[in-house]
Amino acid sequence: MIKNIVVIGAGTMGNGIAHTFAQSGFKVNLVDVSQEALDRGLKTITTNLDRIIAKGNLTEEQKAETLGNITTFTALNDAVGSADLIVEAATENMDLKLKIFGQMDELAPAGCILATNTSSISITKIAAATKRADKVIGMHFMNPVPIMKLVEIIKGYSTSKETFDSIYEMSKTLGKVPVEVNDYPGFVANRILMPMINESIETLYNGVAGVEEIDTVMKLGMAHPMGPLQLADFIGLDVCLAILNVMYDGFKNPKYAPNPLLVNMVTAGKLGVKSGEGFYDYSESKKAEKVSKMFLNSF
Repeated sequence: MIKNIVVIGAGTMGNGIAHTFAQSGFKVNLVDVSQEALDRGLKTITTNLDRIIAKGNLTEEQKAETLGNITTFTALNDAVGSADLIVEAATENMDLKLKIFGQMDELAPAGCILATNTSSISITKIAAATKRADKVIGMHFMNPVPIMKLVEIIKGYSTSKETFDSIYEMSKTLGKVPVEVNDYPGFVANRILMPMINESIETLYNGVAGVEEIDTVMKLGMAHPMGPLQLADFIGLDVCLAILNVMYDGFKNPKYAPNPLLVNMVTAGKLGVKSGEGFYDYSESKKAEKVSKMFLNSF
């Protein structure tokens, strides 16, 4: 039985994962390197719970129970002693994840399952940093985690059937829809999504149409709830670039090579919503209502 959860990383994905487990009745230890990051994560969880209450889908008592299920830690060794499952939700960086998984393997109980929320990096390679490859698995949640139903469950080369079945069934108790995926760069979601985003950036880069025009075509013509450039801003342009690089390195196929405009924007610190500017300007609103001035007179 999986009861005690540890979530590593209190950022956008980590606090969403912690929120989801805690609201489903699991005891969650949320770990980050700084108390400031943990405080921001808890503030986000509280705000999101208040939104659910405002919609009539949660009571104040349930909010208190959810927050009561979360304990914060700045030291991993203090958090993992009784863990049944650890979910790593750190930055999409291979070296960092390998380091964290080495630490998790050393500190966690022998029977503990080690999961990663990576959106593109090889589960098999991550598992190789441990001595329990059979207990390493991918749990790729979608953002925003408390709302989005999908979880990609990714088996590494050595992931056991017992581990897979346990995580697959547990995901259902979170109100999620788990989908079995094999371990290839980008898995399913990002292998399809990121080339679309990259091609949208290519379309802008080549002067075919402007930011709003590209997003409008995809929203009205393809029934997408959000245009690809707005979605890239929402995901984070740095994250998009990291995923494309993983797929390009993994497949050696030029169709996954990130567009130079994306590379330049990330280099310049224009990362989307998180930095206040990407393809849109978020200085006044986070609803992508104003195109970034960089692109206003390009067409």
